[in-house]
Amino acid sequence: MKILKFKQGMAVVSAGIVFALAMEPLQVSAAESIMPTAGIASMLEARLSTEEYIEAAQQAQGASWGYTNIGIADVESGNLNVREIPSTDGKLVGKMPKNSACEVLETADGWAHIISGEVEGYVSLDYLLTGPDAKLKAADLLRTVAVANTDGLNVRDQASTDSAILTQVPQGEELEYVETLEGWIEVLIDGETAYVSADYVTIEEKLDTAITMTELLYGAGVSDVRVELVEYAKQFLGNPYVWGGTSLTKGADCSGFVLSVFKKYGITLSHSSRAQANEGTKIKISELQPGDLVFYANSSGTINHVALYIGGGQVIHASSPKTGIKISKYNYRTPVKAVSVIDD
Repeated sequence: MKILKFKQGMAVVSAGIVFALAMEPLQVSAAESIMPTAGIASMLEARLSTEEYIEAAQQAQGASWGYTNIGIADVESGNLNVREIPSTDGKLVGKMPKNSACEVLETADGWAHIISGEVEGYVSLDYLLTGPDAKLKAADLLRTVAVANTDGLNVRDQASTDSAILTQVPQGEELEYVETLEGWIEVLIDGETAYVSADYVTIEEKLDTAITMTELLYGAGVSDVRVELVEYAKQFLGNPYVWGGTSLTKGADCSGFVLSVFKKYGITLSHSSRAQANEGTKIKISELQPGDLVFYANSSGTINHVALYIGGGQVIHASSPKTGIKISKYNYRTPVKAVSVIDD
């Protein structure tokens, strides 16, 4: 019988038997997560033979993706709270979206001390995958991105400098990678195919990380309804993108997401980004407040995407089937119009 031992004594996988047990749902504070998921091991056993599991585990074991002891947020929906101290009474210092990654520094008494992106704190182990299960999950979640290494990177509709510029993106912006061509990189931006020069991007493999509380704030002097609306919208961070959808939990497209968020507050919008751009009051980009809408266009100037401004130079939007509902810089691509539909 062949025994595979993983680093740091995290688990043992034996030919014929997988020693990984699914956790029963635990009764904990709703503030820690929406719902616990079943253990990843039970799901893996359901879809993989023992041999396939062992092979996948062997492949994942040697991968680190920049982590020594990786953890993955294991929540059904919403976010995993990161706290200043290992207690549900601890101050929130950040949130880990579903399936985001962290470095596990140590564990004790049901809590993990973690670092994820710019966030350091404690998360409940009830909602964190660790060991080989985390590595296997991470291998499935790994995404390849093209990172702009220059400011104002031109994103074109064809792999040619003669083609139209769809938009420009700032340095450090991540675009969904599709494939490498001769001198060009094919990418997706909000689900649409585009091209960038290979000379001005770096191809990297990434896992999502935690969001700081600073990133989730929106500044002073904002009306209560705007604060409440933005907080409501951020609950659905990480939920799926579905073309034509309007469900905040099961899936929505860009205009469907905005439509459904505003519907809760008695504001009716069309299910079309182009139509929404003509609803409400046009404002300058410099006048954006949390709760305002930001619009983006294709190379012909036709509006084809909408996002909700949340303050701090950021928007939340249903981006694409791969990324779902996410937070981006408001100028992750060139905004062409801003509209306020809140009468406050």
